[in-house]
Amino acid sequence: VRKAMVKAFERIPEQFKKSLTYDRGSEMSQHKLFTKETKIKVFFADPHSPWQRGTNENTNGLIRQYFPKGTDFKEVSVKRIKEVENKLNARPRKTLEYYTPAEKFYELINNQKFALVT
Repeated sequence: VRKAMVKAFERIPEQFKKSLTYDRGSEMSQHKLFTKETKIKVFFADPHSPWQRGTNENTNGLIRQYFPKGTDFKEVSVKRIKEVENKLNARPRKTLEYYTPAEKFYELINNQKFALVT
């Protein structure tokens, strides 16, 4: 998991990589190494406190539409994961005023670039 996350965060501009809030699952057991490799601080939510992780619980539900709980991701192709990632990033969200995550991300990137130029 750590290696995949490090690779995923490589695509994100530095100014947007401040911290990551995670639950207490074993998949982040290498969080110190992740922080060392990415310079991203990892915080852990308190047990049984999903509200501390923003829209994470909702996103988990969306992911479960494609990959049921207990899915062995070693058996899922990278191509399939990318397909689902693209579908979810193209899905409008109420919390984003019905824009898609991709639209809001690119808007943020474009505004940031503009601000850096002025």
